[in-house]
Amino acid sequence: MKILLYNPDNEVTNNFMPHLWMFLLQSLTPPGHSVYLVDGNAQRWSETELVRYVQENGIGLVGIGAMTRMIRRAYQVADAVRATGVPVVMGGPHVTELPDEALGRDGGPRHADAVALGEADRIWPAIVADAEQGALKDVYADVDSSGKPLKPSLDDYPVIHWDRIDLDQFNLIRHFPVWARRLLAHAGMTWQSFHMVPIETGRGCPYGCEFCTVTGFFGDSIRFRSNESVVNELLMLKALARRQGGKTAVFFIDDNFAINPKRTKSLLREIIARGAQVPWVAQISMNLLRDEELISLIAQSGGKWIFMGLESIDSENLKSVRKGFNKPDEYGPILERLARHGVYAITALIFGMDGDRPGVAQRTLERIRSWPPGLPVFGLLTPYPATPLYERLASEGRLTRPKHWLEFKPFTMGFSPLGISAEQAEAEVREAWESSYSPSANASAMRWLENGPLPDRIIHLLSRLAFRGIYFPQMTRGQWAKVLLQNRNSILNMIRQALWMRFRLQLHGPSPAASHRAGASCLPSDRLHTSCGHPRFRVARVADPRLAARGRQIGSKM
Repeated sequence: MKILLYNPDNEVTNNFMPHLWMFLLQSLTPPGHSVYLVDGNAQRWSETELVRYVQENGIGLVGIGAMTRMIRRAYQVADAVRATGVPVVMGGPHVTELPDEALGRDGGPRHADAVALGEADRIWPAIVADAEQGALKDVYADVDSSGKPLKPSLDDYPVIHWDRIDLDQFNLIRHFPVWARRLLAHAGMTWQSFHMVPIETGRGCPYGCEFCTVTGFFGDSIRFRSNESVVNELLMLKALARRQGGKTAVFFIDDNFAINPKRTKSLLREIIARGAQVPWVAQISMNLLRDEELISLIAQSGGKWIFMGLESIDSENLKSVRKGFNKPDEYGPILERLARHGVYAITALIFGMDGDRPGVAQRTLERIRSWPPGLPVFGLLTPYPATPLYERLASEGRLTRPKHWLEFKPFTMGFSPLGISAEQAEAEVREAWESSYSPSANASAMRWLENGPLPDRIIHLLSRLAFRGIYFPQMTRGQWAKVLLQNRNSILNMIRQALWMRFRLQLHGPSPAASHRAGASCLPSDRLHTSCGHPRFRVARVADPRLAARGRQIGSKM
């Protein structure tokens, strides 16, 4: 049987990293089946085009995984595929929390022939077998005899053969502007490809923040892969990049990479001992970064960026959403400690909490300006279905868009906050984005970093230009041209420095230190709408229009 695994796009934003679930299920598919992978973020197909692809390739089963922010698009695609008679199975956090919606049991239309609830590692082979026999059940779930969800061990985690998968459309170098590619080359970064690859080393989170979907989906017990398994995967990716003349960076998509510091340190030590360092990004809670030894190991093992859900600079706000373990007074010192080791932060902040008042953006920005430069992202508190936040707001009659996911609108409130209007909260978010990624803010960040390695500064500037696109549309060449023009002073300064470096290299040859520093940082990306209470920054609108090229398959056929 031929199987298509499809990751939908939400038609508003783009992703520059493949989603792990497709590759994981591909590796868990029993022998004898062909698996096709298509990511809607890179294949901007209409329903008609996708249906044509399904029919031309003789697909017998379509699997669709979606988070809440993607679910409207997922339903549209599923409806189009089912109309041709091809069965659809849906899974992911949204369907797990609202299976009746997908199955049409809540009074709405049916979108799926079957749903997979929770983690599908152990139930996927059964789904494939039933589909092959034309006997799909409505619901598949990994549960015990009492109906309690079971969580698969990661001890026998499958090998994902990245070296057999075509990731060409996720080659970030191809989507950099020409000037940026030349700039990188002048700085000694002559890569033919640059891929961001998702890896998980563990699942689960014990914190249970009020707005978070992770604990509900993955549970509060932490499960880990073996260190050997993770390091072997890193070595595979490193060897692949070497063969391709490119660079591979990794996003550890664990919802809290350092939740067990002792285990994390042992993993990082093994990465270092086996020479498996690649540039990497991970999500780590601020409270776990008080440990100087951990930060040192992060830097030595290739860590470049840490994503952390700061959420608010107000302690009472944090307590109100069950995240009181974040201490705002620690933000600055910990970010400075990271920067001393050459590690920078992607800091997520939420507006629209009940303790927020008009002017929250300006107060937050004043604090941010006192920190080392990083990549701040701002969002609105979002009540995802089945979270404690959603249940509380529903009971208080404060939900204004109870099914906001069926009319997805980014940066739009779904409830009435207490201390600020919904419209004011949305305006505060816009102010924060405008100020943080203005040309003057970008230039200030570059001045702060002026004594650092040039490759790192180039990547930092490119990251800032790209992250601006999480909020502001940057999907067309015209929009990008405007951004580049606005930031021309910072860009021209980088070009001058790169040319000077090139001249010095030609005159004197590379120094060992310069060669070492050429292993630059990387653009980050991500997993669920989790520790920041809003869709992850991984959906940045940074795509070159060429991402929409038709007729090319993202993954491989197995």
